[in-house]
Amino acid sequence: MSDRNEASWNNMMSGFVRAGFYRESMRFFNEMRDFGVKPSGIAFASLVTACERSEWMRIEGVQVHGFIVKVGLLSDVFVGTSLVHLYGNYGLAADAMKVFQEMIYKNVVSWTALMVAYVDYGEPSMVMNIYRRMRTEGLSCNDNTMSSVISSCVSLKDEWLGYQVLGNVIRNGLETNVSVGNSLISMFGYFGSVKEACCVFSCMGEHDTISWNSMIAAYTRNGLCKESLRCFSWMFNVHKEINSTTLSTVLAGCGSVDNLKWGRGIHSLVLKFGWNSNVCTSNTLITMDGNCLDALKLLATMFYMRRGVNYVTFTSALAACSDPEFAIEGKTLHALVIHFGLHENVIVGNALVTLYAKSGLMIEAKKVFQTMPKRDGVTWNALIGGHADCQETDEALKAFKLMREEGAPINYITISNVLGACLAPNDLLEHGMPIHAFIILTGFQSDEYVQNSLITMYAKCGDLNSSNNIFDSNTCKNASAWNAMMAANAHNGHMEEALKFLLKMRRAGVNVDQFSFSECLAAAAKLAILEEGQQLHGLAVKLGCDSNPFVASATMDMYGKCGEIDDVLRIIPRPADRSRLSWNILTSSFSRHGFFEKAKETFHEMINTDEEQKEHNLWNHSERLALAYGLINSPEGSTLKIFKNLRVCGDCHSVYKFASGILGRKIVLRDPYRFHQFSGGQCSCADYW
Repeated sequence: MSDRNEASWNNMMSGFVRAGFYRESMRFFNEMRDFGVKPSGIAFASLVTACERSEWMRIEGVQVHGFIVKVGLLSDVFVGTSLVHLYGNYGLAADAMKVFQEMIYKNVVSWTALMVAYVDYGEPSMVMNIYRRMRTEGLSCNDNTMSSVISSCVSLKDEWLGYQVLGNVIRNGLETNVSVGNSLISMFGYFGSVKEACCVFSCMGEHDTISWNSMIAAYTRNGLCKESLRCFSWMFNVHKEINSTTLSTVLAGCGSVDNLKWGRGIHSLVLKFGWNSNVCTSNTLITMDGNCLDALKLLATMFYMRRGVNYVTFTSALAACSDPEFAIEGKTLHALVIHFGLHENVIVGNALVTLYAKSGLMIEAKKVFQTMPKRDGVTWNALIGGHADCQETDEALKAFKLMREEGAPINYITISNVLGACLAPNDLLEHGMPIHAFIILTGFQSDEYVQNSLITMYAKCGDLNSSNNIFDSNTCKNASAWNAMMAANAHNGHMEEALKFLLKMRRAGVNVDQFSFSECLAAAAKLAILEEGQQLHGLAVKLGCDSNPFVASATMDMYGKCGEIDDVLRIIPRPADRSRLSWNILTSSFSRHGFFEKAKETFHEMINTDEEQKEHNLWNHSERLALAYGLINSPEGSTLKIFKNLRVCGDCHSVYKFASGILGRKIVLRDPYRFHQFSGGQCSCADYW
């Protein structure tokens, strides 16, 4: 081109940046200067954008900033805004603020760039301050401004503020904007306001893939699996553009036991359309399965197909295997983590600590913890929670003290885990009350999870009055608070009070959930009060909770302990639909009421229902093997004494109960926490251990 002017140079500069040739744009800029062409504000803005988008031009970006100051172009609004973007993208929010304050002229894009910088930096309160200043200056907001503000409301967990921002969205006429609508759907989904999210979705003039994904995520987050599947089906037929995020989101909602069949259907769709090659989708499938063996099969398939695995893959697989019966599989995954060089990743390390802690293997958990090069709050929470679950009160409190000394961030999970370590009356004065004082000093007493943990802690330590006082002082009682009080009363033997709390909960307009029914049905079973139990069952049917596996099992147990065997069979009539827990309850019900032959038949039917399950029923359950060998090698009618070094799991506890009833043998089992004396289908611990 023979006739080059300033405009042609600027156009070429912008073209290089738009095409992604960032290094070339820097060379072109130097060439432009060599030809004696004075760069304009547009040229500088393009060059700064190149430095922002490139991962390797941070130093050049700072140098360009210096050159801009030297030539006096910082007053150019486009140049200044591009510099705010640059520093925000590099995570240097304070530097972005400094540039912003030095700018003479600012427009809505400048203000929004600063907000985005603080959004990315994780300072939502600062975003709101900037937004208020912007409104004070009388500037109108654009879609990017409102999206940043809405996401900050979510980060602040401030629903009321979110509704205020919604009013500003409407005043600015942005309610039909796709980007703003997507942010609003995500916000309402996060706050549990699914109806409002649906309303926003319906009012939007058009929808992109993010809109559909946000709506599916809103349903998924709030446990509405069927609705998320309907939305997915609608998206599949209308929008026709589905990505890995869509699949990961809809699969995430199908991970619970009662929704797993839907997840299997989506899995089939994934295979049919070849979406299983996506690592993100495979990772979500592992998470959805939740079953260790299925997760390991999927992981093996990924290895066989030479598909890339990452830290998310192993984190999902480790989470699926975090059960005491899969301790060996967990150790195998640990070896693979080391093989792939992911053992220093803090997220994988956290998953390993959690796995060993949930399996009761605290020595291994501490080894992983101590070898981690970097630890965060999640790491400490996993360790403290593990000690609490293993009833190692002193170790949990020692870890909490070290956590505070290291300056690790403490949150409501930390406090809840520490409170969970206080289990006995003698823990109350020594540990429980000092922790309560710490909670008040640090301002955690207003957190709903901490309040519920305090209710549980005082109840376990035998101080039900304090539990009641905390509950009464709670001005905003959610379902978890009511459930905590039901469990507190049941734990202290006040079964009638536990049932009264359910009635009070309904009168207060709080939705009764599966945990509410499980607690109250357990109380009714304990008291063997059939009439109240039947009323609870009827209410569960009316509210559609009776099909939940936990509620169904609790209902079976209630009828079984009340002697209504026919009703026990009617709850889950099809053998194929019964879980191991429901089989154990059924067998135990027969043996408890003297139907030993029927109990034997049920036991044999259980182990023959699933051929693949036969061998697995004994895997990693050493106490079952010990029981089998003891029965073979001991005189008939003698007392069996079995010792083990890990806490007995729920399944094995049930097996021991109905074995004692069917065989008429006394069995004494000692685990690290207590003696269990089984006789006539009952245990001395009364099913609380």
